[in-house]
Amino acid sequence: MRHKHLLPAGIACCGLLLASCGGSMPTKRPRDSQTLPSVDRSSTEATVIATYLDTCLKVARGTPAEQAEILANTHNDYTAAPTPSRVLRYAMVLSTPGHAGSDPVVAQRLLREVLANPETLLPAERALAFLQQQQVDRQQSLQADVRRLQLGAERSANERNAQLSRQLKSESEENTRLKKALADAQAKLDAIANIEGSSNNRRTPTPEGRKP
Repeated sequence: MRHKHLLPAGIACCGLLLASCGGSMPTKRPRDSQTLPSVDRSSTEATVIATYLDTCLKVARGTPAEQAEILANTHNDYTAAPTPSRVLRYAMVLSTPGHAGSDPVVAQRLLREVLANPETLLPAERALAFLQQQQVDRQQSLQADVRRLQLGAERSANERNAQLSRQLKSESEENTRLKKALADAQAKLDAIANIEGSSNNRRTPTPEGRKP
């Protein structure tokens, strides 16, 4: 009977012990994930664009020697490894006016080439390439208009010169014809005068006072 009364009490004590152990044991917490440093994409793109613009500014304001050096460096980078950024930088230098190496035709081709795969550029680079292409296209269009006007002016001047030459030739031929006609008329007058002189000389003079 005594064992029967101790069994429930022992079970209760074991329960309390397990509860107390469970409460005292530290719970396992999930390991904190390592926090990666955040990248300021806007700042990165601003730095990249500033590099492009600084290069173009140095080309526009630099001495001929500095301009040639920048052109050579960007060209060498482009030929060594034509990555989209290097293609864009070289095109920016070529499209900058005011230096001996400026070549908007090649720059236009390179800009179209790099914009054919816009996903290879940063968003700011895409915007810069697009704006530069618009400027180069506009410049080429204006130059084409100037060339057309120059050709039209040259054509008009050539046609005017040809017209004046034909008119001068016609007037010169007319003067030659009039001179010849005048010479012929003078020759005829001289011939008539000679005939009249010969006729007067052949007449026999009648002595004065003698009757026939």
